[in-house]
Amino acid sequence: MFGNGMMKKLQQMQEQVEEAKARLSNITISGESGPVKVDVDGNGVVKNIQCSENLDQEALIDYIILASNKALDQANRTKEMEMAQSAKGIIPGM
Repeated sequence: MFGNGMMKKLQQMQEQVEEAKARLSNITISGESGPVKVDVDGNGVVKNIQCSENLDQEALIDYIILASNKALDQANRTKEMEMAQSAKGIIPGM
């Protein structure tokens, strides 16, 4: 079904995706909400959560959720751009 050229392109793309994931793991993206700051890497893995104030549990959870969603949204956009760069030249129309 796939010719040798297509298999080679797929293998090349897989290698570029793995390289992109490695680069993304070295990128730190922060999201903030009130006194809470959440750091994630470019792959969307939470690396750190900081809070500059003493808050009750309910407020703290709300701020963590909001800050996490902001950071993860930015991480997803960063990942999409990185993956598109990896596919450029291999997949026509990318």
